Amino acid sequence: MKESRKAGFRRLAELSSLGLVLPSGIAVGFLFGYLLDKWLGTRPWLLLVFTILGIISGLLSLVRGIKRYF
Repeated sequence: MKESRKAGFRRLAELSSLGLVLPSGIAVGFLFGYLLDKWLGTRPWLLLVFTILGIISGLLSLVRGIKRYF
């Protein structure tokens, strides 16, 4: 009984972390784009490109995570 409950809590923790996958991907892309734009003086192009790449990366990670559990 204890092992089954422990496994259930572990799965719940893993599933709840999926909620952070998409926002973190977007934040990383946004941050890289912002810093590169500031360094290279190419505003706003790299910010837009890396934000879009972050969105795509976050969505792909989210779909992979969902497929693993359902």
